Order: sequence, then structure tokens, then C-alpha cells
Amino acid sequence: MENINTLAWRAVLVSGLALAWVAPTEALEEGTLTIDNGERTYRLTVEIARTAKERSYGLMERDRLAADAGMLFVYPQRQSPSTGFWMHRTKIPLDIAFIGSEGTIRAIDSMVPCGNDVNTRCPTYPAGVPFQYALEVNAGFFETHDIEVGDRVDLP
Repeated sequence: MENINTLAWRAVLVSGLALAWVAPTEALEEGTLTIDNGERTYRLTVEIARTAKERSYGLMERDRLAADAGMLFVYPQRQSPSTGFWMHRTKIPLDIAFIGSEGTIRAIDSMVPCGNDVNTRCPTYPAGVPFQYALEVNAGFFETHDIEVGDRVDLP
């Protein structure tokens, strides 16, 4: 039989893990960014996720995302190519662009919602390239607007 101290520590650990998935209590900063594909410029209104908590929650639990909207993930320093994103508790299919510190799109991927309640069973989508920003938009946005690797993003 486990002693009371062991049970108390387990309760603290489980509570801490549950709190890690709670939505940020404050509204995210918003901004406008533009993407230039060489022929045309597109403007997006983005929510900006700067803190670890904001980045970890991302677009979880959203039922929709406006056609001209997205979420910009900002990191204080360059991220490794093995750094990835996942779709746990994310209800809408998304595209993601991994962006270098200079504003150039370095990689693009499509991500599908993960219907599994167990987060470890959701696939991850590693960048495959170093990046400092990531932009999530509705699935198909980049293809529809002919946005590709090498295109320029003017960050807010």
C-alpha cells in the first residue's frame, strides 16, 4: 500500500499536468502580417503566441478559423529542425509554415486533427529545418495562394 506522501505527490503531478493544458487566461496579442509570393501579397490577421503556455495551447479546441486569420508562434531563439508541432485537441485541419528569423518560409506542412484523447498517440510534425517562427493557417491556404518555400513573410 502506498503511503500518504506518495499519493500526495502523484496528485500534485496530475494536477500540474492538467494545468499545462488549460487555455491561456488572457487574450492573445493580435497583429497583421503579409506574405509575398512574388506575384501577390496576402494579409493575415494573426494571434501571436509568445509564451511557452500560449505556444503549447495554440489553436486547441477551436471550431473554426477565419479564412484570413492564423496564429503566429514566436520563439525567443532559433528552433532545431527536430522541433515539431502536434494536433492534440485541435479540431480543424491546418497548414503550417516554418519561418526563419529573416522572414523567409523554410518549410510548409499540412496537419490533420488528432481525434485521440491520448496525446502521445497524436503524430508530431517536425519542421525539418531550423526556424524561429511558425505560422498556422487553415488547411489549403498556402496551396490556394501559391505560397511556397522561399516566399517572404513580413512579421508584425
